Amino acid sequence: IRLWSLCHRAAMGVARHFKPQETNMSNTETSTTNSPSKLPTHYVYHVRDRQGQKGIWTRIGAAWGHADGQGFNVQLESVPLDGRISLRVASDKKD
Repeated sequence: IRLWSLCHRAAMGVARHFKPQETNMSNTETSTTNSPSKLPTHYVYHVRDRQGQKGIWTRIGAAWGHADGQGFNVQLESVPLDGRISLRVASDKKD
């Protein structure tokens, strides 16, 4: 019981220093003019080449360019075991 009492007092002492932060979900103002788009800048494809025929292209993910233009964040829905991965600029053209 004594150990519990010491731990409880220590926790209560620490808790006094933290104040809950208020968040107001309706007051989340963000500038839409300077914010980057949430749409991907590129799509990721798994390409399987076939003998004498066109390759099979399967979309497996998306990529977003970094703000500084020096790289990408890539989100894959699957990881291919064969073939190759191709990154293509996102376009309005339907897949």
